[in-house]
Order: sequence, then structure tokens, then C-alpha cells
Amino acid sequence: MANQADEKECCPKFDPAPWQEKTHEWNDKPFIRDYLPQIFHMPLPSMMGKVIGRMWKKAKDADATVGLNEFLLLAYDPSPWKSELYMNVAREVPGADNVKLSGTFISKVFDGPYSRVPAYLKEFYGYIDSVGKKAKKIYFYFTTCPKCARKYGHNYIVAFAEV
Repeated sequence: MANQADEKECCPKFDPAPWQEKTHEWNDKPFIRDYLPQIFHMPLPSMMGKVIGRMWKKAKDADATVGLNEFLLLAYDPSPWKSELYMNVAREVPGADNVKLSGTFISKVFDGPYSRVPAYLKEFYGYIDSVGKKAKKIYFYFTTCPKCARKYGHNYIVAFAEV
């Protein structure tokens, strides 16, 4: 019998279908934002868990978490040295940097290592062009932690473009 701790679900199994080449209309979709230091677009591993944990705690303490099927953690890199993380929430969270995203967003799913993000970005821009749109801003959603990606055999990454 498998060890019960080995079967503990950290990240839920991701279903790419709702995100593959889809259009999403967001009207004041609530998120909380935090910042993550990085070196040449690579997050500092020791900081990733701390920042996400801090965001999750604020959302949970405010009873503002969303269901696992709705959960999004978007990353936007305004520079090689800093990433902005956006965690969607059910409502405003006291003491957090609350932001609302509105507009049309298109998404495309990729499956592979983080190191291939530049190739995924090139392919995503090709997809955006093929649907006759122009990207204003690109976000990435890394759907599972590395441990769960190994467990499930997939490392899904969803690219979102505000168009």
C-alpha cells in the first residue's frame, strides 16, 4: 500500500481543455498582487514559496480564496529582475495589494519545462497573430509545482495575452 503522505495532493491535477486556445472576458476580476525577485527571469527558489504562501494566507484569512477549479496564479515579468504575481480571489483582501483585471484575454496551453518558456512565447505570439489580435501584456500561469508536475507527468504552462 502506498504511503498516505506520498498521495497527499499538493496541486490539483490540471485540465488543459478550458484554457487551450480560448477567449476569456474579464470584468473587474479580483486578484491580489505581490512581487518576486528573480535573476534573468528565473525566480529565486527560496522566495517563490514564501511569496505564494504569504498571498495564500492573506486570501485565506480574509475568506477570499476561490475553488481549485477557478484558481489562477498569473506571473508577469516587467523586467529580468522582478516578477509580479497575481492570485485570483473571491473579493478584496484587507492588507493586500488588490487589483482588478478587465478586458479580453486569450490563452494557450503548453506542456514542458520552464526553460522552454521563450519557445512557448514565440509560438504564442504566432497564435495571437493567427487570430488577428495584438498582445498588450503577457502573463503565464504555472499550473503545478515541480513535485506535482513529476507526479502527474505533465508540466502545463498557460500563456495569457491581454488583447
